[in-house]
Amino acid sequence: MFRLNLKIALRNLWRNKTSSVINIIGLAVGLSACLLLLLYVNYEMNFDRHFKGADKIYQVMTNFQDAAGKITSTGGSPGNGIAMAIKAKVPEVDAITRMGGGDESLIANQQRVFKRTDLFADPDILKVFNYEFIVGNPGSALDAPNAIVLTENTAKLLFGTTDVLNKTVRYKNAWDLKVTGVIKDFPANTSIRFDYLMPWTFFEHINDYVKHPGWGDFSFLAMARVDDPTKIDLINSKVKKLFNENYTAQRTENFLFPFSDTHLHGEFLNGKSIGGEIERIYLFIALAFGILLVACINFMNMATAKSERRAKEVGIKKTIGATRGSLVTQFLTEAMVLTVVAVLIAIAMVELSLPMFNNLLGIDIVIGYTNTGYWFGIITVALLTGLLSGAYPALFLSSFNPIQTLKKKTARAKLVPINLRQVLVVGQFCFAIILIIATLVIYRQMQYIKNKPVGYNINLLAEMPQDGELSGKFELFKEQVLKTGAVTAVNESSQSMTRVGNWFYGFQWPGMEEKGKEIVFNRLQTQYDFVKTSGVEMLAGRDFSRDFASDTAAILLSSTAVKVMKLKNPIGTMVNLFGNQLKVIGVFKDFIWDSPYRSGRQMVINFSKREGGNINMQLNPANSLSKNIELISGVVKNINPDYPVEIRFVNDLYAKKMQSERILGMLANLFGGIAILISCMGLYGLVAYSAEQRTKEFGVRRVLGASVGNIMELLSLSFLKMVFFAACIGVPLAYYLMNKWLTNFEFRTTVSLSIVLAAIAGTAAVAFLTVGFQAYKAAKANPVEALKYE
Repeated sequence: MFRLNLKIALRNLWRNKTSSVINIIGLAVGLSACLLLLLYVNYEMNFDRHFKGADKIYQVMTNFQDAAGKITSTGGSPGNGIAMAIKAKVPEVDAITRMGGGDESLIANQQRVFKRTDLFADPDILKVFNYEFIVGNPGSALDAPNAIVLTENTAKLLFGTTDVLNKTVRYKNAWDLKVTGVIKDFPANTSIRFDYLMPWTFFEHINDYVKHPGWGDFSFLAMARVDDPTKIDLINSKVKKLFNENYTAQRTENFLFPFSDTHLHGEFLNGKSIGGEIERIYLFIALAFGILLVACINFMNMATAKSERRAKEVGIKKTIGATRGSLVTQFLTEAMVLTVVAVLIAIAMVELSLPMFNNLLGIDIVIGYTNTGYWFGIITVALLTGLLSGAYPALFLSSFNPIQTLKKKTARAKLVPINLRQVLVVGQFCFAIILIIATLVIYRQMQYIKNKPVGYNINLLAEMPQDGELSGKFELFKEQVLKTGAVTAVNESSQSMTRVGNWFYGFQWPGMEEKGKEIVFNRLQTQYDFVKTSGVEMLAGRDFSRDFASDTAAILLSSTAVKVMKLKNPIGTMVNLFGNQLKVIGVFKDFIWDSPYRSGRQMVINFSKREGGNINMQLNPANSLSKNIELISGVVKNINPDYPVEIRFVNDLYAKKMQSERILGMLANLFGGIAILISCMGLYGLVAYSAEQRTKEFGVRRVLGASVGNIMELLSLSFLKMVFFAACIGVPLAYYLMNKWLTNFEFRTTVSLSIVLAAIAGTAAVAFLTVGFQAYKAAKANPVEALKYE
């Protein structure tokens, strides 16, 4: 029986080539889009879940509180003293590690030199994360202060092999370290990444401030392993008391949060996770199955549109004894055959498009062909598609009354197929209009944020790490690079302008209220020519100047800092920073150093000749960009030959802050276009079939004097009405959904009338071209050909 149904299915597909091709291509495109999106969703959902026992790994988080105990914000850096306190006082935590570094630093052997990402941690990191060792002993790999663990890729870069145990590498061209292990490279969806790992004792050896962790300073991460997650409530009840037992200047509590949830559920309110990136993932899941549904609607439309042609076949089969069940099986077999062909094409399309997809989004999705889960997912989607697209046509066609069908009275009475087709077409274009509006709103929001003043001169600002000789010979570098004319100003600072992240407690000032102790400030440390180089706007006072020797004990405040400190006349005020008395010499306008989606938060900039790390350069606009880079590189190579030249443009670094919305916009744009393409293919098929059914009618009308325009209007008007109804439904839905999305941003644009009109006009234009092309072909056909057999 199956062979017979298969033979009939293949014969029918071959006989109806046009509709079969439209269905196969539509389903293949829809399936490939769905599979790509689901691969991306799987990639995001499995962030940090590939570690053995990932559900037992926790990140120590911080709830900052006001004087009344109300939680004002939640952060991922828990205070530099908390990790060791947990280790000493909470035995239910099986392992805990501090983590610092994360910078691009020089690593070399005698022949090869590279800049790669470093990380420092306590030996317990190897118990927390269970990295897979290729060589070495994870139980002792970080015990020695001069030990270093390399990733597989780093080992091969330096030595060409992973057999590197006990070999020597040189860190920052200053310290020799012994390789004690090599671990497997991390999957792309790993949050905490590094190229080589060093012990915390070595971190303390090369940085004095690490030896004395300050409870009011939030510089390092802390990661814990709890082998019995059922005890997490007990653990948190102990952990939340530790901070204030050791530091009474500020009310703060710590807690352990599942590390594998931080990527998608990292947004907190009142100390509780309220979501985050997971909302974007839900959106992509809806988009994936929405596109698949649009493709299935095409199939249903084409199948029911051919109902009159299949009615006689159904009538004859029922007359000679076929049951409804056997007919349903036959039509479902046709749908599944078509779906299988579409799935094979879709898999090929996914394979071909995946490299471009990865490159577009800056990710690394790999298809695991040996993974049974991947094939289970494909088979599930294929079965779902076949049943969804074939179930209604099978039930509809098998319901025909044999007497009516043989008398050519097709069963409109029961299910009214033409109305259903109208509903389905309206649904398709409604979905397409929502996607177009969403794409336009996302693009407009990104442009709004992008064009919002950053607060400093971002377009001509470049930076480079202050490595090697550039640290001790900064003044020489500054003198020489200014002479080349490549830059107009240079200064050094502790961090990049786009990544200031040194939160601290304990700032004091005259007249400070009791609740002033609650305020957490951020800090940037810099030297002379800060304002001249960066272009930060001064609202009062001045920049650090060599003309004033006392400026080595000076500080600048942001406008928000002045507001929260309630200083009426800040200039000249003496403040206390970590026990040092500093004089306020200037107030600067808030600039965006954190998220471009939030308003400025309190920040201080103090003078420091010891805390370098980053060189800022204002490029000369009179020269070409390539010439400026060439001149700067020449100076750097002369002073610091052992290090590669790394010049980064601040506007590029700032643009990366909008990566999440950029991905959302690209995916909405790409898959919105796919949805419209599939919808138009279905519309083209329906118009073509309608024109075929009405060939004789059009011939008679042409003979009686109807013009080509009359015929086109007759054929296309009913379909364009469906697009109008789709707009009436889709626009309010899109308006509601996108307004809800925009509420996530403190600074946001609006869903304007121009966006709505552009979406409607664009959809209508595409639909008109689709319908109009086929209508013109039908109208221009020779009426003699349609009527001659009469």
